[in-house]
Amino acid sequence: MIWFLFVLMLGTMLVGVPILLAIALVGYVGIAATPNLVLPLFAQKMYTQLDSFTLLALPYFILAGALMSASGMSQQLVQFSRVLVGHLQAGLAHASVVASMVFAGVSGSSTADASAIASIVVPTMKRNGYKPGFAAALIATAGTIGAIIPPSMVMVVYGSMAQVSIGGLFLGGIVPGILVGLALMVTIKVYTFLPDYPELRVTHGRFEWGALGRSLKEVWPALMGPVIVVGGILSGVFTATEAGAIACLYALVLGLFFYKRIRWRDLPGILLESVVMTTMVSGVIAVAGASGWLMGYLEFNEGALKFVTSMSGNPTMILFIIAVVMIVLGTFVDSLAVLLVFAPAAIQITKVYGIDPFQMGLVMVMCNQIGAVSPPTAPLLFVTTGIAQCSYAEVNRHVWWFMLAETLVLLLVILVPPLSTWIPHHFLG
Repeated sequence: MIWFLFVLMLGTMLVGVPILLAIALVGYVGIAATPNLVLPLFAQKMYTQLDSFTLLALPYFILAGALMSASGMSQQLVQFSRVLVGHLQAGLAHASVVASMVFAGVSGSSTADASAIASIVVPTMKRNGYKPGFAAALIATAGTIGAIIPPSMVMVVYGSMAQVSIGGLFLGGIVPGILVGLALMVTIKVYTFLPDYPELRVTHGRFEWGALGRSLKEVWPALMGPVIVVGGILSGVFTATEAGAIACLYALVLGLFFYKRIRWRDLPGILLESVVMTTMVSGVIAVAGASGWLMGYLEFNEGALKFVTSMSGNPTMILFIIAVVMIVLGTFVDSLAVLLVFAPAAIQITKVYGIDPFQMGLVMVMCNQIGAVSPPTAPLLFVTTGIAQCSYAEVNRHVWWFMLAETLVLLLVILVPPLSTWIPHHFLG
């Protein structure tokens, strides 16, 4: 029964059925076909999954991201990044990565990160001779940092499914997120040595302290966003859920009174956009929770544990196996579905093998984001390809090197647990 349900879910996703309907179909069919279970249980388990205090953070961070995008904050961050690293070879490429890293600290969404940065940077990169496929692949991969550096909506979803501290996951993502950004910048540097990319060896001006100071006058409120969110959690002033509410208020004040890009008449549209997004994500979480309960009832978690145990008893190897399975599956089906399906089994494995839950969470979130740029089902690539107005095949040629850089950071997180565990345990105990 378990394998039938698993194949059914993969098959429906491969033929294009939306993730929410695919997971719901699996749960509905599974309950209907299981003796001693009745169909109303599915609705009951959906409600139980959403009846969670930790999930209150989700709508707050979605709304905060929408407000920050509408406030024009992304433009200020891109300009600041260009002043900071634009004088280097491939300065525009480096600036796009730095802007993604900073914007990640306020958006919480890889899709928002990639689309906001790409819409500003890609046209400029193309005017300066950058290959559209290179630009789209780079910014899509840099956009994954949006779900690794706190805050992160993916971490909220995973934390609620796996019953892991969301604040701890946020803190655990700081170092891996920075390392991903640095790895992408090193990859860009390697590109500058290749003969087919002369545009990357061009420099634009030189670094000026005066220009940096002028840019800081405009961008400092945006830079304070992640400081307030992460600093508040680190200091214990507020929880991750309360941080979402603070981020909403801060973004609203900036958009209305500082950058003045948001008008009162814009708020209904922003709120409606956030409600639609919250409803979509909540629906997926609800059906995933119900289907996850069914999988637990059918002893899927025990089966996954036996499978992993049969391959290795070493915790590091177990994390490596989980990462390989998730990345491979993420190339064919929606990576969020893979994360939600494996979350209950993953937390069971952490208990049995003594793996730190924050390390497991970061590994799964990073695998989820690598899946988001892994062809052929790569939603972030579709976003940036449309903005760059190039062929999907052209983007595919370039994305593999950036994926390799992020995968190497993932391997480092697996081999060196303190990269993802020291900060949360130091500040949260």
